[in-house]
Order: sequence, then C-alpha cells, then structure tokens
Amino acid sequence: MSRAKTIAELRATGYKVKPVKQEMRDNLIHKLKNKEALFPGIIGYNETVIPALCNAILSYHDFILLGLRGQAKTRILRSLPTLLDEYVPVIKGSEINDSPFNPVSKASVDLVSEHGDEVELEWLHREERFGEKLATPDVTIADLIGDIDPIKAASKRLHYAHEGVIHFGIIPRSNRGIFAINELPDLQPRIQVGLFNIMQEKDIQIRGFPVRIPLDIVIVYTANPEDYTNRGSIITPLKDRIGSQILTHYPRSLEEGIEITKQEAVEKRDSERKIYIPQFFREIIEQVAVEARKSEFVDHKSGVSVRMTVTSLENLISNAERRAIINDELVVAPRICDLYAALPAITGKIELVYEGEQEGEVNVSRALIGRAVKAVFLKYFSDPLTAMKKGDSTYSEIVKWFKNDQAIEVSDLMDEKSYLAVLTGIPGLKQLATKKMDLPANANGAVLGAAMEFVLDGLHQSSMLSKDMLNSKTSYRDMLNTMFSSLQHDDDDLVQS
Repeated sequence: MSRAKTIAELRATGYKVKPVKQEMRDNLIHKLKNKEALFPGIIGYNETVIPALCNAILSYHDFILLGLRGQAKTRILRSLPTLLDEYVPVIKGSEINDSPFNPVSKASVDLVSEHGDEVELEWLHREERFGEKLATPDVTIADLIGDIDPIKAASKRLHYAHEGVIHFGIIPRSNRGIFAINELPDLQPRIQVGLFNIMQEKDIQIRGFPVRIPLDIVIVYTANPEDYTNRGSIITPLKDRIGSQILTHYPRSLEEGIEITKQEAVEKRDSERKIYIPQFFREIIEQVAVEARKSEFVDHKSGVSVRMTVTSLENLISNAERRAIINDELVVAPRICDLYAALPAITGKIELVYEGEQEGEVNVSRALIGRAVKAVFLKYFSDPLTAMKKGDSTYSEIVKWFKNDQAIEVSDLMDEKSYLAVLTGIPGLKQLATKKMDLPANANGAVLGAAMEFVLDGLHQSSMLSKDMLNSKTSYRDMLNTMFSSLQHDDDDLVQS
C-alpha cells in the first residue's frame, strides 16, 4: 500500500490523526475483541497486572508500574508500542514528530505556512514512537524537556528569545508516542516538578519563553517500593497526576516461575552435546527463589529477582557442560552436586538482613538450596521421618546399607560410568528412584544417576543421612555414625588438652 507523500495527498485519503491515547485504546479494543495476545512473553499476569493495564489504557490514563526488581516492569513498558498503529504520518524533518494537520513546533508551523499542503511527509513506525529514560540523580530538565542551544542561535543568527534556538529534550522528541521513565524515585524532586505541566496540561515551557508547546504523549513510569526509603521518593503532586498505579508481583506458582525461567535462560549451547534437564531440577531452581523470598535471613523489601533463577539454571547447565567437555561425553545432564555451582548466581542477587550477614551469604545460599531440595523431594516422595515412625520400609534398605559403616563419594567431575557405578552399588536406590520419579526403564544414564543422588540428598535434608562437602566432592554416610564420630573426636581433643 502506497503512503501519502504530502499533506495534500494525505488530506485526499480522508486520514484522521488520532490522539495517542485514543489510538492505543482503539487498538486494545480490537485485540480484545479478536482474543489476541496482548503482551507476548509476559507470564503470570493474565489475571492480575494485565487486566489493570487494560483498564488504565481504556481510561486514557498515564500509569506507573510499582513492584520489586525482576518483575518484568520494563519489559511490559517496552511492549506497549504493539498497541500503536504500525505507521503514522509526520512532517518530514520535524524534531518533535509534528502532526501534518496540526503542527506545534515553530519550524513546522513556518514550513506549513510557507508551502501549505505541498509539505512533504514521512511515516514513523511504531517502534520509533517509544522513548525511554533511566532516572538517575544527574538527569536534568534539559535532558527531559529541553534548553536553549547557543550553537543554534549563533549558526542561525537568532536571538536567545527566539523559539528557533530551542534544543528539545527526549520527552518532546517522543511527541505522538509513548515515553517511559524507569525508576522514577531516583529523579531529583525539582526535576519531578518539571513533569507537572506535561502530566496535567500536556504542554512544555522552556526557561523564560512565553510560548507553550502542546504535546500528544503517553507517559508511563516504573518504581521500586524499596526506593521510597533508600534512594528517593515520588513527590505527592506528581503521584496525584498519574492516572493509575499498577502493582506487579513475583510468580504466584512454581509452574509459572519455571515457565518464565525456561523462556529467559540460555539452555541451548553451541555444541553437538545433548542437554537433558530433568523436571525436578527446574523445580529445585525455582524453589530456591521461593525459599529466599520467605527466608528470615533475606531482606524481603529488596525482593528476589526472577533473574536469580535464570542465571542459576544457566550455571547449573554450564557446570554439567564443563564436566561433559572434560570427560569427552556427548550427554549433558545436571547432578545434585552441580547445584552448588549456582552459588555465584544466588549470592549476588539476595540482600541479607543483619542476621543473614552474620551467617554469611554463602552459608545462607547453601541453606536455601537445601530447603529447596527438601521441598521438591517431598513432592515426589513420602516424608522419611513419618514413614519410619509408621513402620514404612520405603527407605529402610537404603538407610540400612549406610548403617553398616558404608559411605559413598561423588563429584561433579566424575564421568558418567563411575558416577552410576557408585550410586547403583546402594541396594534399592535405583528401584526407588525409578519408581517414585516415574522414570522409564531405559532412562538416560545421566538422568538416572541424578535421580538417585536426588534421593540421597532428600534423605540427608530429612536428617536420615549425613552429608559432607569438600570442594567438588560430596560424601554421604550414616547420620548416627557421623554424630558419634564427631563426639569421639571432641572427647579426644579434650583428653589431649
């Protein structure tokens, strides 16, 4: 379809320029009627955030997304241009995307006054109609709205009071589009005051110019509740001018979290190796975040970003991939002992309260992994302590084997054959893992080994087995024998002293 190249051609087509908020409203209504996906890639918000967003847009509101870090706030804002028309006409060369029928900048007004309907047009794609600025303490009014440009004044030989010497900021340059400010509380209060007119009267005034330039723009914001105390706040008059405040949240189910992590993580690697990620590992990784969000050692005000689960899964896969490369194996599958390779992805993404700092971030992170393993273990298996009290023999064969002064040691660098040999040497372990976790009889060796180690770690987290970790090696042994050995060691130390 050919597009009009001049105002005259556009006028002949009967084209009508819509305000941006009307444009978004119309396109949203069209998508709702046709049951189209509104915000592809946004998971877990279908019944909470997205309805609130729709209501704000239908109400012609500017809005703010308020939530902790890692809750897809920026992604939502960047998907808003999908609600704009694909292309809109603007006066060619206009700095602020002037409407062909109602230009507001002096340059475009003069151009139309001189050439009339013969003024040339250009068509702006929806992606070019989105402006974004990360709020930082050094942002100025000139950055956002504009200022006098002395170079323009000198080159054009204009007086400083002439409108032609204005250098427009990012907000007027987003005219007839959407402008987003991320982390609004980080803006200095005096800069926030500069947004009043734009929010209410939809115009800008630069320095002492007696002229006001009306804008057609949707302004949206993000903010983190933590910022209200740590770095700044949104001044009350500005909050009053924002039409809707929409609260975001973390995934409300393990399944939603797993889906988000699967979508975001880099799982495919550039090699010929096949990567298997058993479902229970995805559940453990997601459960770590769940445990962190309710831990007494983690600062709940700061939140635990979804990025933690994404990077944890990537580190888990990478550790398994590293082992496969070293051992020249073609199958990559994580093991329980690989989970601790995710520590760097956890320690850097949790903020600790005083008690947590006393424990140390590594110890807290290890404890979170342990709690996650236990929670997922109890999803597949009965509680070992309860089973023992009821006389249930589900775990008796495995536990009995360890009581005979037996122990095993596994490592994240062991080749698959050696790893399986160690684990299959424990009577009843393979059968229990295969049955309870519904593994096929011909299950991949790496996956089968991981399932068997998962059973052992679940027994450890349930206080049925002892576990020691040294560097990349993990050993499992009988809990009581370990306790008696520890007591004996303490007694020997007392005798020697």
